Amino acid sequence: MVIARSAALFVLAALFEIGGAWLVWQGVREHRGWVWIGAGVVALGAYGFVATFQPDAHFGRILAAYGGIFVAGSIAWGMVADGYRPDRWDVTGALICLAGMAVIMYAPRGG
Repeated sequence: MVIARSAALFVLAALFEIGGAWLVWQGVREHRGWVWIGAGVVALGAYGFVATFQPDAHFGRILAAYGGIFVAGSIAWGMVADGYRPDRWDVTGALICLAGMAVIMYAPRGG
């Protein structure tokens, strides 16, 4: 149950961070305005709180592991929100990042 909770928190963090960055991008690069930018800033701020709910007490480990989620989540976000089509190297790289995340976060640790 701890791993499921942790994984759900990583997904929530990705939604806030990637979504927030996308909203800022849309506001600035696509000229959608300050409302989009403001919503992005709020989402990015919310992302900062999500990591504090991870069961592991080590900030560095959590953020390092989250990097793998961020990579894979960014590719998935691009597919859904912008019609991006990853090639096999994008997918391979994302899978490598997710494997690294799993090792960093969930490998058995002694004592």
